Amino acid sequence: MKKGGDRFLTLPRVVAAVLFAAFGIWLSRVVPTIEIAWVSAFLLLTIYLFVFEIVEVDVAAVTIMVLLGLTTLLAPWMGLEEGLVDNMRLFDGFASNAVISIIAVMIIGAGLDRTGLMSKVAAFILRIGGKTETRIIPIISGTVAFISSFMQNVGAAALFLPVVSRISARSGIPMSRLLMPMGFCAILGGTVTMVGSSPLILLNDLILTSNQALPPEQQMGTWSLFSVTPVGVALVLTGILYFVIAGRYVLPVRETEGTRATGTMDYFRKVYGIDYEVFEILVPPESPLVGKTLDEIEHDEKIRVIAMLRGSDDLRIGPGALARDLGIEAGSVLGVLASPEDLQQFVEKYRLELKPDLEVFADSLAATRAGIAEIVIPPGSSLIGKSARDVWMRKTYGIAMVALHRQGRTYREGEGIRDMPLQAGDTLVVHTTWDALARLEKNPDFVVVTTEYPHEELRPHKVGWALVFFGVALFMVLFTDIRLSVALLTGAIGMVLSGVLDIEEAYRAVSWKTVFLLASLIPLGLAVETSGTAAWIAEQVLSVLGDTPAWVIQAAIAVLATFFTLVMSNVGATVLLVPLAVNIALGAGADPAVFALTVAIATSNSFLIPTHQVNALIMGPGGYRVPDYMRAGGIMTVLFIVVMMLMMNLVF
Repeated sequence: MKKGGDRFLTLPRVVAAVLFAAFGIWLSRVVPTIEIAWVSAFLLLTIYLFVFEIVEVDVAAVTIMVLLGLTTLLAPWMGLEEGLVDNMRLFDGFASNAVISIIAVMIIGAGLDRTGLMSKVAAFILRIGGKTETRIIPIISGTVAFISSFMQNVGAAALFLPVVSRISARSGIPMSRLLMPMGFCAILGGTVTMVGSSPLILLNDLILTSNQALPPEQQMGTWSLFSVTPVGVALVLTGILYFVIAGRYVLPVRETEGTRATGTMDYFRKVYGIDYEVFEILVPPESPLVGKTLDEIEHDEKIRVIAMLRGSDDLRIGPGALARDLGIEAGSVLGVLASPEDLQQFVEKYRLELKPDLEVFADSLAATRAGIAEIVIPPGSSLIGKSARDVWMRKTYGIAMVALHRQGRTYREGEGIRDMPLQAGDTLVVHTTWDALARLEKNPDFVVVTTEYPHEELRPHKVGWALVFFGVALFMVLFTDIRLSVALLTGAIGMVLSGVLDIEEAYRAVSWKTVFLLASLIPLGLAVETSGTAAWIAEQVLSVLGDTPAWVIQAAIAVLATFFTLVMSNVGATVLLVPLAVNIALGAGADPAVFALTVAIATSNSFLIPTHQVNALIMGPGGYRVPDYMRAGGIMTVLFIVVMMLMMNLVF
């Protein structure tokens, strides 16, 4: 990353700053009030900071919030009677329903992940979708869109964050290629039912309010739960097809913490020159391997069995699972660590079936669950003088030794490493599960050198409590009128009180960058709404249209709603624009209920910059930058408006 002032002095940023300033000065001369002029200036500054990434987006948002707060002090010099935002309400965003809901749903998602539930979901998706983007993206995106149609879209996206992280680690697909399709489809899923997003939930109330000012013959009917479903389904399908077809061109490739290799095989090759890989093989009934023990084949064939599935549910991996006297049965599936050359000879000799990818062991041998580690035998270890064979190392400790480094020389599989008496200072290169390695850190007979590995303390015994509190939260969201944040916090605190998570883990589960980004933008939305800026922009845009066909006016309303939802809350944009859209529809002889629905749907068209809660949520984990949203989201924004207009005119 560029340092300090270098980031500010690039020519495009300077030219853009001059153009934005010139536009701001011109705008200040045509707006009706000084308040609107200053709010417009803050809007332009926010857009400039976001688009050109002068600082990080969360820093930009906090800066704008602080500047809005300072307008109270500087009001006399700015020509204002009072500040643009009441300082007593400046930090309301941090206690807002949306922000507290996001915090709660992140904690709930972390709780479900800690029980291993999300890992199973990820494994299931991988079994169905394989390891290709074009198959995984539709499965993830379609599932999230369906969930999002019945609960808040940010909740659906947050719950699937751990799933996508695991799928990324196991498939090798960067998270940046998966999170944006998931996030966009979570937003689109909110248009499938009338309870999928806040604007649609609010719409019927706004229609009833507008009816009070209308004569009986112009009264509008309310929308039922699935009235909007044809439009929403078309939008979701459009989003999925867009990323399947154009994803390779518009999605960035970013390396994030979740997608970096956790050292399974690369470390082998670089340090010890051992070209080992993990393979999965099936033992057919006619194979000569049937009936042999692991001890009879590993040394001669220069392979290491690190996992075995016997029957349909006897999975053996980790301490107490694999031993050298374990027999191989017909139909067994073996997880084997070997060089490709040795493995090929082994497969041909015993007439085995080599799988192209890990299937049975995709979860248990994934980089997030197992890998390569270095362990040193310290002076005073009780293992000194004993061999790995003497202590049944794989069975006792869950570590499969594949190399031994002693006095500058590396001994490998096939060189009798398991029969060599251990000496102080020996470095053992082993394949192990991270859970087993974590236990060895507390064992005085070993010094674990490898410390940078995923420390996953899974609590599968807590899955019942996790599901109970997730179910309680979901029930309250769907079937009660209690505030969303209260319902979700009930589930989150239940995770902590029941021991699914401890409080430190709950704090770590929250993306504070997301929290500060959203909370700091809320005062700007408040200023846009209360100063009359939003109403003035709407009036100017619609007055330009004049006497045009109803569908053109409807499209203009959709574009206007899209713009407003980028700079203020979608609820605020809906409240502001629905009464305006109703009056315009009546004047143009169109259906006012359809125009009102246009506003409520179009406020979900929020893909261009990361101001939507879902986009802000995935920005950090995906390693995205604002230009990534503008490139992928710009096309999606246009597609959204086109598909929405076509479907609404076909259906209604």
